[in-house]
Amino acid sequence: MDHSLLIFATVAKTRNFSRAAEALHMTQPAVSLQIQALEQKFGVKLLERTNRTVRLTRAGEILLDRAEEILESYRELGLIMDDLVQGEGGHLAIGASYTFGEYVLPRILAQFCKRYPKVSVAITIENTTQVAEAILRREQDVGIVEGGLHHSDLEVLPLFEDELRVVVPASHRLAGRAEATPEELAGERWILREHGSGTREAADKMFSATGLVPAALVELGSTQIIKESVEAGLGVSLLSTWTVVKEIRLGTLKTLRLHEFPILRTFSAVLHRTRYHIRAVDHFIAVLREESETIRRFGTSRWENEIQEGGCTPIMKRAGIEKEARPGPNDGQGG
Repeated sequence: MDHSLLIFATVAKTRNFSRAAEALHMTQPAVSLQIQALEQKFGVKLLERTNRTVRLTRAGEILLDRAEEILESYRELGLIMDDLVQGEGGHLAIGASYTFGEYVLPRILAQFCKRYPKVSVAITIENTTQVAEAILRREQDVGIVEGGLHHSDLEVLPLFEDELRVVVPASHRLAGRAEATPEELAGERWILREHGSGTREAADKMFSATGLVPAALVELGSTQIIKESVEAGLGVSLLSTWTVVKEIRLGTLKTLRLHEFPILRTFSAVLHRTRYHIRAVDHFIAVLREESETIRRFGTSRWENEIQEGGCTPIMKRAGIEKEARPGPNDGQGG
């Protein structure tokens, strides 16, 4: 690989020689010399320099597009060679939306790691939009999201349906009901996830389709905090049934279907359409499909009181925190 292309691409993306030098672990004069050598090689000016930043010329924009293609091809070649050497091992980077990542994925990973203990796994928990963006940037091998995604570079593999219900505290006037009408929910304060979340997208669609207008709206970035807020009587919410299993058993929350308006979405795996996928990705997708079929047939009953042993220990990254992902009670964010 021509190292000067990597240097140029880094300068072009950071728009700053000092930051590029720091990222590349080089001195700033060395970076400047490499850029000058490229400009002399092609006989064109690639960057317009100012005191604090740089701007790409038209020639620089063209070179950056091609340089990124070349650099990605080189990285992909490295993946292919590593895949040949590592066999059934390798590293798998998974991005998952909050609901799936916190409440479903750990159990599926337990099955995967039993079969493929040599694979190291890193999980990043973000909202649906962020997961899709990470796949497009090729930062993650596979994503799992809820709701619809439409992009020509993304391959979307539907897994199973997820039902969302209105969640109310046990003391709520509607807590003894199985369903409620939009009119009965008028005047409620709604506690919802942030924009970009698949759960928020479902709530917005519900409001639009039913004409339901929240009396007030509280936006929170954590499903755990939303649940605690609803338990405290701050308002009501719309959440996946996966996220409130424990609270329903304890009797601290109740769920309601919206009358004549089932709220369903689909959990889907997401892959970059043109990226090379190592064998670990194929193995994970196979396990994901098997477990999804079980969920479609039996729900969570197969997992009740099941002891998970052996296999790899995934590392989960969420909200700047890294921890070992172990199947068990969920205490994090959802949606």
